Amino acid sequence: MARLGPGRPRTRPDRLRADKAYSSRGNRALLRSRGIVAVIPQPSDQIAHRRRRGSRVRRPLALDRDDHRGRNVVERGFNDTKQWRGLATRCDRLALVYRGAAILRAILLGLRRFGDARS
Repeated sequence: MARLGPGRPRTRPDRLRADKAYSSRGNRALLRSRGIVAVIPQPSDQIAHRRRRGSRVRRPLALDRDDHRGRNVVERGFNDTKQWRGLATRCDRLALVYRGAAILRAILLGLRRFGDARS
């Protein structure tokens, strides 16, 4: 959404895509208080706990399937990047070297996607 008038541009996201690990009640409450829609699937243990408690609890959390698919695409992108051990373990001493490796990996992944490299 564009900012009306002068001032600092808007930086708050409309929605947040996250993994099941961030599905805690506290995280969801924080996002809700800031007006951010949470696209976070519930872990199976939370679903089972809600079912065990019966009708005393709220209804199940809604999950937008299209947004969840978008989150999955981002997650797979990170998994491709982490195939390089140095990037996954962050073992470089200098941030400049780590950034260079991340850029090189992104270039190689892009070339592979277009069929120009074998890596």
